[in-house]
Order: sequence, then C-alpha cells, then structure tokens
Amino acid sequence: MKNILHIITSPRAEVSASRKLGKAVVKKIQEKYADAVVKERDLTKNLVPLLEEVHINTFFSPAENHSPEQAEINEYSQGLISELQEADIIVIDSPMYNFSVPATLRAYFDFTSRAGYTFKYDENGPKGLLNNKKLYIAFTSGNIYSEGPNQIYDSNVPYIKNVFGFYGVTDVSVFRAEGLAIPGIMENSLEKAIEGITID
Repeated sequence: MKNILHIITSPRAEVSASRKLGKAVVKKIQEKYADAVVKERDLTKNLVPLLEEVHINTFFSPAENHSPEQAEINEYSQGLISELQEADIIVIDSPMYNFSVPATLRAYFDFTSRAGYTFKYDENGPKGLLNNKKLYIAFTSGNIYSEGPNQIYDSNVPYIKNVFGFYGVTDVSVFRAEGLAIPGIMENSLEKAIEGITID
C-alpha cells in the first residue's frame, strides 16, 4: 500500500490549473497503485501561520521548557511533519507566483524545516531524514520557464527541489503546464501536460 500526500497551494478553486494538474497526477498514481491511500493538505483551507518570533523560539527550545502556547505550536508543526514522514509519495501543486512559490507553500516549509525531524546535522554537515520517498511537482505558469531566456527567473521548481533535497528526497519528477497566458500555447498546454504524465 502506498501513502500519498497531496499538497495543494493555489487559492483559486475550480479554475486553478495547478489543482487540475496535481489531481491528474494523483489519479495516475492511483491507477498504478490501486490500494493507494491519499491524504490532502490544502494549504489554502488550513493556512499555515506566517513565521513569528514565538514560532522560532518554540522550534529552537526543548519541549520540556515550552509554554502552553509553544506546546500547541510544536504539536501543530509535528503534525505537518508526520504527514511527510508517513508518505511514500508526495505530490505538490505549485503555480508560479511572481517567479516563486505561493506564500502558502513557503509558510509550510517554515513549519516543516526542522532539525531532528526532516533533517539533522552531524560531523559531515546536514543530512536529510525523509529518505526513500518520491516527489512529483505539478507546475503551472503563464509564461515558459523550463527553457529559453526566462528560465533564469524560475525560483519555483528549483526551490522546491532544494528544500526536499535538503530533507533527503532526491527522486523528483516535474510535470509542467506552461504558457497558460500565451495565445497559441494556452489553448492546449494543460491538456498536453496531463497527457504527458508518467508514473515511475
């Protein structure tokens, strides 16, 4: 049995291309693994707080010293991390927002990037703790960033890969629906991206 964690980041609902692409990726995984269990983490319905001093102090202090507020923060963060730990396959819908990821996803990473949970430090430096997992990124954008002169502006896919690589997840596949604002391309970009989904 495969455990799938589907992370949704776009605040748009029915019209969101990234949601449609991500859902298609999950469907393909379910077709391959009939007994797969899917858990959704919709970051737009259950907003992760923006990082504040109380959160940072919580993450860098021993649990036995936590105030009731910090204990609640720590429990919430550990809950998010547990979902990642339990997942065999992670699917992230990631639309391009201002050359990067939606703020919802950045906030999520602030609460899941914790030493001792998703990575650790030893004498050789940082080491990821979320090993033997597969990551699929469902990327959508109005422009084209996979190649050409605008490729240098893509701080979305490389950022996600870097974060998860730091966590120890290095098996990554990216499906792209690009040019969604460009006439002549936008008409069938999403359809082509969905048709091109292959599951390892």
